[in-house]
Amino acid sequence: MNSNLKKIVMTALFAALACVATMSIRIPTPGTGGYIHPGDAIVILSGVVLGPSYGLLAAGIGSAMSDLLGGYFVYVPITFVIKGLIALFSGLVYQKIAKDSKSRYVAVLLGGVIDIVLVAGGYFICEFFLYGSSAAASIPANIIQGIGGLIISFVLYPVLMAIPDVKQLTYKTK
Repeated sequence: MNSNLKKIVMTALFAALACVATMSIRIPTPGTGGYIHPGDAIVILSGVVLGPSYGLLAAGIGSAMSDLLGGYFVYVPITFVIKGLIALFSGLVYQKIAKDSKSRYVAVLLGGVIDIVLVAGGYFICEFFLYGSSAAASIPANIIQGIGGLIISFVLYPVLMAIPDVKQLTYKTK
């Protein structure tokens, strides 16, 4: 298969995975109307596996699609930007520091830290303009969601690297 076609197909697959992972397991957060989900792990891994550009598209489109399908219409553009940026920065960090086995895991962990910061901070900033100071109520749940994304991505990373096509694609994007 043509390598560009393979990358486009993998991007669509990761977008679908981000959407499904976000919608499949929802743990409601009291008082915020939001929910905690495992979708952030796919967002992080989109950047790692696909690289910054394709990762941005997969994470942004898949996560925004989950908001659209879930009825969170006001969040669609916000989610596209925040999740896309997480994948972009996770991909850039991975490309920059992932030189050997140990540093690859460190890069995935740093992607998780990026996720925590951008999810908690990004949604707070956007929600502040929508809801005022009550937006601060979502920060703890968003931090927990980010920590979950970090842990799940760290666990899923070696599973994905065991798939030859994914491993080959990941190392080509470096």
